[in-house]
Amino acid sequence: MLIIHGFLGGTYDEEELANYLELDNNLDVYRFTLPGHERNLSKVKYREWVDKSEEYIKRLIKNNYSDIYLLGHSMGGVIATYLASKYHQVKKLVLAAPAYNYLGTVDDNVDLKKTIVSSSNIIKTYGKDEIISRFLKMNSAMIFEFMDLVKKYYDYPCEITCPILILQGNNDDVAKPSSSRYVYDTVKSKKKTLIFLDGVTHDLFRSKKDALVFKIVDKFLNYGYRSGIYYL
Repeated sequence: MLIIHGFLGGTYDEEELANYLELDNNLDVYRFTLPGHERNLSKVKYREWVDKSEEYIKRLIKNNYSDIYLLGHSMGGVIATYLASKYHQVKKLVLAAPAYNYLGTVDDNVDLKKTIVSSSNIIKTYGKDEIISRFLKMNSAMIFEFMDLVKKYYDYPCEITCPILILQGNNDDVAKPSSSRYVYDTVKSKKKTLIFLDGVTHDLFRSKKDALVFKIVDKFLNYGYRSGIYYL
């Protein structure tokens, strides 16, 4: 399994999930830090995030992994969808709060930084100190890199045919529920499942329902889900 984290995030966001999958499923789980996220995003272009992700999946293929599970969180979900559309070795795709419709809009004029900082729910989710820490990595130019990435790969869900699981918190103020619904309605997969998690925010893997989320991902990877939309 290859896990791709989101914008302003890091491998720590999915760390507990990765540990769970490695210990309980005997999976080889690979994670990496997107360029710039380990220090400062001021000089990074969105194409570098995509290229780095593609480099890792190519590395897995080169090492004879013919069945690859791909999980993308937030912006990582947009990148993961693109990779799943391109590489047939991706047998299952998990998207956690994919950021196709972020903060309820894809308007170029949205003040993304101001909106996040002023959102009480987002601050409650991550904590004031972590919000400040994450924003130290970023300047305004990086917001537009994020926006450009979403625009570039917005239509790729229609290329997805592999089984897909989409996880979405009902209280997510970063990637709205409409974003996950867009993916569910657009993919061509015969096996597609969308699960809304009541009371869960954007930080799905570190939420009060994280144990449930881990079990859902586990079940999907091992057995699959009946197609449909579920509310838990």
